[in-house]
Amino acid sequence: MKMVKEGKTKDVYELEDGNYLLKFKDDVTGTDGVFDPGANTVGLTIEGMGSGGLRLTEFFFKKINEAGFPTHFVSADVDKAEMTIRPAVVFGDGLEVVCRYRSVGSFLRRYGGYVDEGQPLDALIEVTLKDDARDDPLITRDTLDMLCILSEQEYDVLKYLAKEISKIIKNILAAKGMELYDIKLEFGRVDGAIVLIDEISGGNMRVYKDGAIVDPLDLVKLLLD
Repeated sequence: MKMVKEGKTKDVYELEDGNYLLKFKDDVTGTDGVFDPGANTVGLTIEGMGSGGLRLTEFFFKKINEAGFPTHFVSADVDKAEMTIRPAVVFGDGLEVVCRYRSVGSFLRRYGGYVDEGQPLDALIEVTLKDDARDDPLITRDTLDMLCILSEQEYDVLKYLAKEISKIIKNILAAKGMELYDIKLEFGRVDGAIVLIDEISGGNMRVYKDGAIVDPLDLVKLLLD
């Protein structure tokens, strides 16, 4: 295998058959040792997070595929914390799509003058550029089109997919007595179609149960064990 990217929470390798392999790490994003799925720096290391994150990712990707929404998922080896994926072309240098159901995190920091903490939001979609040097800036539909990163029509597809996929995840969590506050998704093109890529784990969502945030590893146990 040839390493093509060393990431914060995953490393990416190119396989001989043209597919890619994601190697999940135990690192999660955050600041000053506090977990934050919206942060762009590694904040802490949680033992077992890599394999736990892959268990959730495999579970959710299969559910999403069953619902008729395409992903880049091929297979997973939980013991090795490795996932095989189809090659995807990202938009620009990468986009992150956040679906928000409650006002927390960076949303509350930005708009705290207009909303209360935990205030319900109606599956609000925000898109940011993956750009650590510029602190992952928000970008609008018009700007994406103007900069030739994503056409207006493609943005509408992206928004639709993000809402529908987030709804699937939200309903699965609700069936276990948990509430999804927000989730970060990534999309790319596979064979010309816009599909879900990257991962879906406790490291890229905020989930609450009985009024308290659920630790990423506890989420694995509550949902799958």
